[in-house]
Amino acid sequence: MAPNDPKNSGGGFFASLASSISNLGSAMTKSVNGLVGYEGLEVINPEGSTEDAAEEANRGRWKQEDRDGYWKMMQKYIGSDVTSMVTLPVIIFEPMTMLQKMAELMEYSHLLDMADKTDDPYMRMVIDLLTASWAISVYYAFQRTWKPFNPILGETYEMANYNGVNFISEQVSHHPPMSAGHAENEHFTYDCTSKLKTKFLGNSIDVYPVGRTRVTLKRDGVVLDLVPPLTKVHNLIFGRTWVDSPGEMIMTNLTTGDKVVLYFQPCGWFGSGRYEVDGYVYNASEEPKILMTGKWNESMSYQQCDGEGEPLPGTELKEVWKLADVPKDDKYQYTHFAHKINSFDTAPKKLLPSDSRLRPDRYALEMGDMSKSGNEKSSLEERQRAEKRTREEKGQSFTPKWFDITEEVTPTPWGDLEVYQFNAKYSEHREAADSSEDNTDPKSIQFNPWQFQDLST
Repeated sequence: MAPNDPKNSGGGFFASLASSISNLGSAMTKSVNGLVGYEGLEVINPEGSTEDAAEEANRGRWKQEDRDGYWKMMQKYIGSDVTSMVTLPVIIFEPMTMLQKMAELMEYSHLLDMADKTDDPYMRMVIDLLTASWAISVYYAFQRTWKPFNPILGETYEMANYNGVNFISEQVSHHPPMSAGHAENEHFTYDCTSKLKTKFLGNSIDVYPVGRTRVTLKRDGVVLDLVPPLTKVHNLIFGRTWVDSPGEMIMTNLTTGDKVVLYFQPCGWFGSGRYEVDGYVYNASEEPKILMTGKWNESMSYQQCDGEGEPLPGTELKEVWKLADVPKDDKYQYTHFAHKINSFDTAPKKLLPSDSRLRPDRYALEMGDMSKSGNEKSSLEERQRAEKRTREEKGQSFTPKWFDITEEVTPTPWGDLEVYQFNAKYSEHREAADSSEDNTDPKSIQFNPWQFQDLST
């Protein structure tokens, strides 16, 4: 049952993780945010309200033949990965791509800075505490039900020196959809390879984050590895869409052997337990040393504990992370940081023409022109298919520019993952671009992630 929480019920990991859910069947092209009701059932808008607005109802309500056709068609997909079905309509999208969504993890990067600067030898596990809190912080941003655009192969996103952090991500594979990201400042480096698996269950979908996330703290060379929980998107077709991420998040300190194990409580009846996170920081001998508790949409706190996990006498619960102020009644439920990374304010000098901000479908949607956005999206997808045919005819394969595939294949709870690593080419490019006298307005740059010349013109 969906949680009884009108304020947050429109949210979910669907926006961030379901980038690989490129299709849910042609019948959904008449849906509103994937939330479609029968005659007499409410149609929920993406902001999470319960108004059955006439305009949305007219677009979202199915005819009898549509309903029958949907169930007949979709039954064969139940239990399957849905990353290769037909394309979704732009009406369910937000004006952001998955590559930009990866950058949202940098909103609370100051927690990583703090971890790198921690000196207290007794509280060395505060490093793990702060890093785990950083990993939890992004879940608030990930609760949007709008879906980000699937990146075009070769598409990139850059964030330049925002709060001291530089970030680059690139779509390194199309089938299967894979993205790679790198961020860095004076205190840490962040590297991620992401490949999602999904299982369609009819009115819900399970999303498995097959990926590898590594954080390296520069002062002492501490390396931390993150394994997030899976995500369940409920009421994908009928009812109020909401998202749950029940299970364990594990942050392992590969240098010391310490680790953080946090349990995301599953949502119960009437929303009980939703958002709640509890767990411990363990030492290398697997003894609990610090307890952690809170809600991923509000704050996290910690307290020193004994070997049984009970708070130590004389200690008190201290807050380690708190959600920053967010805009009220924002159309896409963006945070202030999300607006920043989606704007050219965070763009570097001499922006790469493959940058997500330059996508014409994304920009048209941001401007509210849904018809143009849909046409531009179709055009980009057709061009991508043409690129694939040209590569096959030439006997060539796609090679990312800023990330190299390694020989490493790392196991994850949901399958093996081919690992991509950041190369030095982007750093060299950025250094040259920053020192150039080219002051071209980035808004005037034409989107161009392509490997070949457009032969259709």
